[in-house]
Amino acid sequence: MINHVWTNARLATMTGDGLGVVEDGAIASADGTIAYAGPRDALPPTPGAEFIDCEGRWITPGLIDCHTHLIHAGNRAREFELRLAGASYEEIARAGGGIVSTMKATRAASEDELVAHSLPRLDALIAEGVTTIEIKSGYGLDAASEIAMLRAARRMAKDRRVTVCTTFLGAHALPPEYTNNADGYIAMLCNDLIPRIAADGLADAVDGFCEGIGFTPPQIERVFAAARAANLPVKLHAEQLSNLGGAALAARFGALSADHLEHLDQAGVKAMANAGTVAVLLPGAYYFCRETKLPPVDALRDAGVPIALATDCNPGTSPLTSLLLAMNMGATLFRLTVEECLRAVTVQAARALGLSECLGTLAAGKRCDLAIWNVEMPAELVYRMGFNPLHARVWSGQ
Repeated sequence: MINHVWTNARLATMTGDGLGVVEDGAIASADGTIAYAGPRDALPPTPGAEFIDCEGRWITPGLIDCHTHLIHAGNRAREFELRLAGASYEEIARAGGGIVSTMKATRAASEDELVAHSLPRLDALIAEGVTTIEIKSGYGLDAASEIAMLRAARRMAKDRRVTVCTTFLGAHALPPEYTNNADGYIAMLCNDLIPRIAADGLADAVDGFCEGIGFTPPQIERVFAAARAANLPVKLHAEQLSNLGGAALAARFGALSADHLEHLDQAGVKAMANAGTVAVLLPGAYYFCRETKLPPVDALRDAGVPIALATDCNPGTSPLTSLLLAMNMGATLFRLTVEECLRAVTVQAARALGLSECLGTLAAGKRCDLAIWNVEMPAELVYRMGFNPLHARVWSGQ
């Protein structure tokens, strides 16, 4: 039975290859699922439904932030100062800063404190129309703290009306207990933590950091094999600072996504295209770290690789809690089109999380996650900086 109808609206359904615009549209919801989305004059009978007049506003699918490190304690403002003075991300990491710095603060925090620290960041994203968010672990780097991060992320979905997808990122950095023993740490992740986390249902996917200051391709391959054995999909931080062939490795394992990709080569592009792996671009990190090498957007386009955008919200390289600003950065820094940016945080972001069947477009059968905007045209959502035109947000029909 249809419960709610949003009418007198302009729809950007994201169906097909473009924005899927319906100028005089309506959306009907039945028990949290879209029952109809299309022209108002074709709306089926809806006896007893509550009608909401959108007064000509635009409706898009609820926004999806498909790559975040939202759960953590502390901040790295001091490292920001050091970078302004000329230190590189790699220099800071090798001097004991970077991920290990956040690890110490996160380990010292209780699960309750992690939730309390992180909810304001989630609230900022929700306020801009985000209805689904991916949250990674990776700042605990031991069993107890990684599990606490994942439990905290699961709790966020109970404290707020939002869908949370959790990703286990144990292979994020080498903790001090395993100094000069990266293979031993990887063995612990593969033989102990991944099976435990999968058995407890704490993670929806497994990620890794394939980089000179992270882990080698053979080490990541072991992590992916363990994830596959646990029936968990994979994704990868790849080609951010150098080209180690991580994207091609991820594609070989049918990865949902490969993320960052500034140093991606043509072989990696081809592998991603063949596997259907989504390219998740993270302009917040590119901007914040003052990078100069652009991801190969033209090559990704030419190969038909789906492109998503995300905030990469994290304390060290992208303290960004605005998916709207991430879209603007995607356009201004990476030269994505308005259409590409809007699809990047809806239909393609859903694909990057393996949720295309239920999210990302305004279509019958999808979950009724909506963002209703006070804008004259969709381009305003990409064009503006520091301005939030959200009128209303609907999550699961509520």
